[in-house]
Amino acid sequence: MVQYMKKVAGSGEELTVDERNLLSVAYKNVIGTRRASWRLILSIEQKEEAKNATHHVEQVKAYKAKIEKELEDVCEDVLAVLTDQLLPKAEAGESKVFYYKMKGDYHRYLAEIASGDKKKDAASQAHDSYRKATDVAQTELSPTHPIRLGLALNFSVFYYEILNSPARACHLAKQAFDDAIAELDSLSEESYRDSTLIMQLLRDNLTFWQNDLEHLQQDSSAGQDSAAAAEGDQKKDDQEPSEEAPKE
Repeated sequence: MVQYMKKVAGSGEELTVDERNLLSVAYKNVIGTRRASWRLILSIEQKEEAKNATHHVEQVKAYKAKIEKELEDVCEDVLAVLTDQLLPKAEAGESKVFYYKMKGDYHRYLAEIASGDKKKDAASQAHDSYRKATDVAQTELSPTHPIRLGLALNFSVFYYEILNSPARACHLAKQAFDDAIAELDSLSEESYRDSTLIMQLLRDNLTFWQNDLEHLQQDSSAGQDSAAAAEGDQKKDDQEPSEEAPKE
């Protein structure tokens, strides 16, 4: 499906809404299984290292490297399609937001698995893409538009997971949720289901992140040392925040 949608993307015409969604689903299906595998193998690696199982750790690291290469290849592929083919011919604000958001997502996936300068570069490009999407969304899409809400959801996940900033994640998610609530009466029947679903995901993440912030503040006020604070930071990874799922 990915190869077929790449041909459609390279046709020279701006994609229809259905074609755009199919492209997103095609790549999301490919990347989703590999991200899940990477998270699982990372957990196994950490457990094996804790047991000092050197031989097992080497095997796990080799398999993790294989998955990371596959992830990088998929991300670089879709980013090339977005940068070279789709964004240059995107005219509608909705299309621009969709593609910039998608760029942000795939740079974020690269940042998840990278380290050092590569992680910083991927995070910087993800932030830049999300920021461009947000600038267009705020002027051309209503606060209840599902693409604008999905952007806010994933941008806030980026702040939380990649930049380790629950405060900024909470601020962004709450602002998007409150703005949408204020205009809920104007929500069209066509987008009601998608918009309210994403609003629920925003609220779920907010609840979790606000609890995380409270724990961090309690740790700080109790005067715990930096090692304990670092342990508290690690706990937030026990529950993966929700992000937007592609339309089927």
